[in-house]
Amino acid sequence: MLGTPLKNSATRLLILGSGELGKEVVIEAQRLGVEVIAVDRYQNAPAMQVAHRSHVINMLDKKELARVIRLERPHYIVPEIEAIDTVFLQVLEQEGFTVIPTARATNLTMNREGIRRLAAEELKLPTARYCFASTLEEFRAGVEEIGLPCVVKPIMSSSGKGQSVVRASSEVNQAWTYAMEGARGASDKAIIEEFIPFDYEITLLTVRYQDGTRFCPPIGHVQIKGDYHESWQPMAMTQQVLDEAKRQALLVTDALGGRGIFGVELFIKGETVYFSEVSPRPHDTGMVTMISQNMSEFELHVRAILGLPVPEILNLAPAASHVVLADSAADEVTFAGVEAALAVPETKVRLFGKPDTRPGRRMGVALSFGRDTDEARSRAEQAAHAIKIQTV
Repeated sequence: MLGTPLKNSATRLLILGSGELGKEVVIEAQRLGVEVIAVDRYQNAPAMQVAHRSHVINMLDKKELARVIRLERPHYIVPEIEAIDTVFLQVLEQEGFTVIPTARATNLTMNREGIRRLAAEELKLPTARYCFASTLEEFRAGVEEIGLPCVVKPIMSSSGKGQSVVRASSEVNQAWTYAMEGARGASDKAIIEEFIPFDYEITLLTVRYQDGTRFCPPIGHVQIKGDYHESWQPMAMTQQVLDEAKRQALLVTDALGGRGIFGVELFIKGETVYFSEVSPRPHDTGMVTMISQNMSEFELHVRAILGLPVPEILNLAPAASHVVLADSAADEVTFAGVEAALAVPETKVRLFGKPDTRPGRRMGVALSFGRDTDEARSRAEQAAHAIKIQTV
């Protein structure tokens, strides 16, 4: 049963984190008549602009979190970012609130230590060798143990913040400082990982819904400084490798439980698949599904949350996405070149509506079809680069 927004019968969804991914979730929920409350740390975040109402709070402050949630009494609490008191979500779940996918899954996956130990130590999935450090001394010892080059990340961060590759011993102190500065939430540790010279990496969007699990066609992507830059679907891979990727994704999402979409990140080296990370929500590389699939990752997430059917997921044609990035900080921004971007064949543009900008901030995305993924990627890049962000 679905209610009517702003009525006593309303089905209420509260989203914690109101960025561009959350905005698309809100839009899909509203299409099904769900009443949506958007929460974030700053005013006029993208999802707030399309929600029924919003709250600005520090989501790491459990008192503020409790106040808003008990005020709104949502049927579904949907975390969208890492900077949340995920431990307190478990308390709320015990009180009877529904956390998507579950409070335990959210707590584990928002923390790289929790999810890595689950995947590697409990589920025995292949991963890069790793260790954790909570002090500079432990960090130095960890780098020596793993060896150079190695990858360093805060145990809690987003969009590649705090992530670096250490290639020389002279970079160790700087990498530790950068990891701690880039941490989000209650992060006070870093993970040091073996550097795997993979052939390519994929996101396998995995949907847990009331009748089972479905997989989206694999998404290839390129990251720059740990942050998504472009993605395409489908990613060409052998059936054997795809089957192994699905096996690992099914194992880890079954262990996490709950309903919703999971972005499972995997490295591929030859015929070997390595588990990397999983996000319990729509994935930034999955923005390509806004054009590439019969149901976007956002529609799939909302369907799964509400207990609705998820029929076969189809790739409509080779497609790609490419980010539109800012290169400076400003409180006022305008966009030029949108006309040129939309003149690129079979292309759409999504501008996120973020109220301000800073160097490297993702402000939009170009989405393109092509005869193959190479053409789609070229078109999406051309369109993204045609858009010029002008600051005041």
